[in-house]
Amino acid sequence: MTLLIPYAGLESAPWKNGGGSSTEIAIAPPGAGLDDFDWRISLATISEDGPFSVFPGIDRTLALVQGAGVTLDIADGKRVSLCDDDPIIEFSGESDINATLNGGATLDFNVMTRRTVCHHRLGRRVLSGISEFAPRGDLTVLFLAEGDSLSVSSDAERIGMVRFDTMVFDTDAVWTLEAGQASVFIVDIFSEGLR
Repeated sequence: MTLLIPYAGLESAPWKNGGGSSTEIAIAPPGAGLDDFDWRISLATISEDGPFSVFPGIDRTLALVQGAGVTLDIADGKRVSLCDDDPIIEFSGESDINATLNGGATLDFNVMTRRTVCHHRLGRRVLSGISEFAPRGDLTVLFLAEGDSLSVSSDAERIGMVRFDTMVFDTDAVWTLEAGQASVFIVDIFSEGLR
């Protein structure tokens, strides 16, 4: 089964600390909250410097979508920058992290998985013309990060996407992707027992 999640139908919610907002794209199990999800995918707008929320037991990946990015100061003394040169970073949800904007608000694609239940891999792929796509995870998510439109088709169906739309795949069928010029994030989620 495949599921199209149109960005136009999603709602943004402000963070408790007022430093940004988050638009939840997908969460499992359905109806889960921030304390009991197995995995969660969202778009986050960081509009002010400040601390990240702490998520014990969660592995996180951020990917830059728009803006100059953000520098993360982690409590263990490590400093990493999410920017055009390094557009994807991974870190532990229990880490104490302070974020400093590199120059204005930034929009980031955020993947979180509970490590006792599942794990994930996030990759970026640039598309031009027609190419094949085969989901590899127990569940695979494709997010259109750049580009006006993308056509996703198989022998059975054809689905049109616009920027920031998301497709969820739970099948290993081979798909055809067609776009003039686009960039997508692909999240493969692996689990022994997804709910």
